[in-house]
Amino acid sequence: MLLLLSKYRMKSLPVVDIGEGTISNIITQAAVVHMLSECVGLHWFEEWGTKTLSEIGLPIMRLSKIVKVREDEPALKAFRLMRRKGVGGIPVVDDSGRAVGSIMIKDVKHLLTASETNRDYRTLTAKEFIANARQSSGERQMSIITCKRGDSVKDIILKLDAEKRQRIYVINEEGNLDGLITLRDIIAKLVYEPPGYFGDFFNGVIPLPSNSRV
Repeated sequence: MLLLLSKYRMKSLPVVDIGEGTISNIITQAAVVHMLSECVGLHWFEEWGTKTLSEIGLPIMRLSKIVKVREDEPALKAFRLMRRKGVGGIPVVDDSGRAVGSIMIKDVKHLLTASETNRDYRTLTAKEFIANARQSSGERQMSIITCKRGDSVKDIILKLDAEKRQRIYVINEEGNLDGLITLRDIIAKLVYEPPGYFGDFFNGVIPLPSNSRV
């Protein structure tokens, strides 16, 4: 299950009742995060979870690879970038590079609402977009969750579970973006598939992404 979510970059996994031939449930990334958080206290998890991000080689994605928008750029640009780059969310930064918010693909609904109460959505800046969404939906709307390289894997998993997120941004001592960690990155450090372990079982069924990191 973990390999399918990380190596094959699947967002969710169907649970199939073989006898009935029907899908009985869906395992989401949020469910995996919660499952890992429930392992707190177990010997294997405590031994692995107390390691810092730097000790296990995270973040994998460096600052230069992070897709982001400035707060004075059009909010529409954020959604165009997500579509073009195939990502589900991007950070919004100020002139100094400090993260001030996060826009996810699901937030497009706020873009439509904002255009009705404000000006043309095509000229609405990312900063204005976030402010409008927070005013209508709550202060935590489009907040960004962060960590530092010295934080433990356990702390990261608990924070992801509490915030119901699958990505967390790494910041430096000045509060500027320094990297990105996704649930897939964490799984990749937890499980390993030896070469040829499954033989050709998955060949032609699920194509392996060219940028797979597992």
